Amino acid sequence: MFRHAFLLAALLPLSANAGTASPAALVSIPTHDAFFDALRRHCGKAFEGKVSVDTPASPGFEGRLVMHVRRCTDSQLQIPFHVGEDHSRTWLISKTGSGLQLKHDHRHTDGSSDKSTMYGGHTLDAGWSTVQSFPADQYSKELFTAAGNPQSNGNTWQMYIYPEKFTYRLTREGREFRVDFDLTKPVPAPPAPWGYTD
Repeated sequence: MFRHAFLLAALLPLSANAGTASPAALVSIPTHDAFFDALRRHCGKAFEGKVSVDTPASPGFEGRLVMHVRRCTDSQLQIPFHVGEDHSRTWLISKTGSGLQLKHDHRHTDGSSDKSTMYGGHTLDAGWSTVQSFPADQYSKELFTAAGNPQSNGNTWQMYIYPEKFTYRLTREGREFRVDFDLTKPVPAPPAPWGYTD
C-alpha cells in the first residue's frame, strides 16, 4: 500500500505539468542547417537540368527537366521536379529533430496520391553542408517489396548543393541515376505540381 501511494505521488507532478509543457524545439546540427539553408536561399526560383548519368538507361525522364524551389518554411522545403508535361513529382525535405528526411510525393493529375508515393529516407549521419544522403527507410522498403521492386530496397538518394549546381542522385547496386541543375540561370516557374495549389 505504501509503495503504491509513493508511486502515485511521484507521478502526480508529471501529470499536472503535462498539459502545460511547451513543445520541444526542433533541433538540428550545423551541416544539416547549412545544407537546408543553401537550398532555401533559392526559394521561389526554378532551374533547368539534364540527366548526366542513367545506368542502365531507363525511360521516364524524356522532356524538359525543371526543379522549382516552390515553398519554404523553417522546417520543410517543397521542390517539385517537372519532367516535360508530367507534374507528378515533388521532393519534400524536412527537418525532423534527428536529421533531415527526403520524401517523394507522387500525385495523379486529379491530385490524388499515386500508389507509389512518399518513399524516401532519412539522414544517418552529419553529412556535409553541400551533400546529404538518404538511405531508403523501412516504409519505402515495404512499399518497394509490395510493388514487386525489391531491388529498390537498396536505394540511397543523394542531393548536392553548390553555388552553381544542384544535383539529385539515386544509387543502388547496378543502378545510378543523376540529374544536374544549372543554378546560374533561373527559368520561368512551371505550373503548380499536381495536388498542390498556389
